[in-house]
Amino acid sequence: MEETTAGAARDWSSQDVARMAGTTSRTLRHYDDIGLLKPSRVGSNGYRHYDATALLQLQRILLLRGLGLGLPAIAEVFQQQTDAVKALTRHLDWLRQEQDRLSRQIASVRQTLETVKEGGELMAEKMFDGFDHTQYKDEVEERWGKDAYAKGDSWWRGMDEAEKREWKSRSEQLGKDWLAAAGSDISPASPEAQELARRHVEWLKSIPGTPATESGGDIKGYVTGLADMYVADPRFAANYGGEAGAGFVRDALHAYANRNL
Repeated sequence: MEETTAGAARDWSSQDVARMAGTTSRTLRHYDDIGLLKPSRVGSNGYRHYDATALLQLQRILLLRGLGLGLPAIAEVFQQQTDAVKALTRHLDWLRQEQDRLSRQIASVRQTLETVKEGGELMAEKMFDGFDHTQYKDEVEERWGKDAYAKGDSWWRGMDEAEKREWKSRSEQLGKDWLAAAGSDISPASPEAQELARRHVEWLKSIPGTPATESGGDIKGYVTGLADMYVADPRFAANYGGEAGAGFVRDALHAYANRNL
């Protein structure tokens, strides 16, 4: 660790920061080049130094990278979420949820390993805790009933691996397109955003058991309710770059539902 001059705020060299953050000086230079993370000062020898504010920015970058966001999407998030404390609070919520899921996976694998070593009988119903989409089972049943979850679960388990990959790829592309749109200067009511909303509704209609596919279902209420949840629930907001991006998706879906559903 290094300090600047007596009485000045502490800062750290790029080598120290790279070591502490588990990254490289080259990566830090790249973040600087694209305007994502500027050093707090550059010494006369050309060495970059980073203060506490810069370290906070780097922590946010690494957290968003962990969510699967690319650097352009992260830059868009920073433009929309200037309150670092509020953003990190949402990241912390998501990390705690992931911690719980991973803890359940660890316990499940540990139990399986111990059972196999001891030659015992595997408990199939306990082997996959924390591994799949059933983490939302209670929420789905509470919102739309047990039949909705059962139909969706049967549909998912009935697909082969290639079909699951194709569906996931379609979902991921839709998410990326939403991120890009939310980071641009278009309006949620613009033709571009409304086309995304149409695709989103069609995507929802591809999932059996929901009001979007059931005869007589309240599809408008279903779509707008989900749109509101994207903003209210940090797990879903994270898919759209945080609250601001999720707000864009919500507004676009509300506009589409009011016009077309």
